[in-house]
Amino acid sequence: MTARSTESFRLDNRVIAVVGAGSGIGEAVALGCGRQGAKVVCLDLDGAAAAAVAETISESGGDAESGGLDIAEGQAVTASFDSVRERLGALDGVVCTPAVNVRKPLLDYSDEEFDRVVDLNLKGSLHVLQSAGRIMRDQGSGSVVVFSSIRSLVVEPGQGVYAATKAGLVQMTRALAVELGEHGVRANAIAPGVVETPLTQPILSDTAWAEAYARRNALGRWAQPEEMVGAAVFLLSDAASYITGSVLFVDGGWTAIDGRFRPPGM
Repeated sequence: MTARSTESFRLDNRVIAVVGAGSGIGEAVALGCGRQGAKVVCLDLDGAAAAAVAETISESGGDAESGGLDIAEGQAVTASFDSVRERLGALDGVVCTPAVNVRKPLLDYSDEEFDRVVDLNLKGSLHVLQSAGRIMRDQGSGSVVVFSSIRSLVVEPGQGVYAATKAGLVQMTRALAVELGEHGVRANAIAPGVVETPLTQPILSDTAWAEAYARRNALGRWAQPEEMVGAAVFLLSDAASYITGSVLFVDGGWTAIDGRFRPPGM
């Protein structure tokens, strides 16, 4: 790989806001963007956690700041992103990771539980897409990366509402790509498989459940949050300059497998 093509993966002098940067995948992506030279704005509902991640980036020689943000509040998202643009001169990239899940059969779901999942996963994500999209449209450039899930494509008992929101998030992201492509704005989704994060701790604490998920994908194991970083950095960078409206599955081959039985002679 030539030096020039290698540099296309860098994020030097880019202002990247990572929503959900306080833990899990968001934390890993924020740290990864810092390593690639970005000015990272770490945002999270837990402002103290976001500040700790920003401090880690700064201590490693990077450039970062932080703030508290609840994406359920549309005006707060707009104010946060507008502040970034005004203070730092641009908003070159946004990564959105927050999500919540209530594992229940559809017949047992209450209206309150439905609203909780939809309000964060869909409406909250819409606030991010809208606020980032308006700024990027006006500046004539930018990349939005949202985290969907394999559940946008495949589902299992107890995952119906969560899966619906993740599929809906993909379609909203594609719509943004179509609507803002002429303005130089790109929008893409990443669909992880099973990743060791705070959201998946209830599964990881159940040995049989955790092992069943590990056996379900081609690599036979869970992913670490750091294994999502490459995909996110790629989609934010110039290396992905002709990629928009796409879904990148980072799932260890989960969606490629149709059963684990290996026929004789194979």
